[in-house]
Amino acid sequence: MMENNRALHSLAVGKKMYEIGKEYNLSEKELEDLFILGTNHDIGYEYTENGVNHAVVGGEILKRNGYKYWQEVYYHGDIKNEYNSLYLEILNKADMQIDINGNDVGYEKRLLDIKNRHGENSEDYKRCKKVIENILGHEM
Repeated sequence: MMENNRALHSLAVGKKMYEIGKEYNLSEKELEDLFILGTNHDIGYEYTENGVNHAVVGGEILKRNGYKYWQEVYYHGDIKNEYNSLYLEILNKADMQIDINGNDVGYEKRLLDIKNRHGENSEDYKRCKKVIENILGHEM
């Protein structure tokens, strides 16, 4: 089940996506789409145990419901996929800067939070580290 802090995280990711979208000079409609995408990106947590495969589960649910950006949800946090879009890029940037409590902490503190919660050898930490390194274009 999605916990309250996950909802705070998702809302803050939506707001961060809106901010990032402005840097790309996107239209107001596109900024609204980014906000909605950000607020829904972790919906799969509601239907998974311990968040395992939450992106895939959330993406599939949104796909069944005709949501235009289901693939962004499905592939967020995964750099080893064949799908790419500007919205996915913005989602990953926002998601990797917002901590579990909805605070905008930047990439380094976000990664440290994941390391502290899951461990340096966890798949979550390794995956998020790769996503951030891909965004930044260098190793951390």
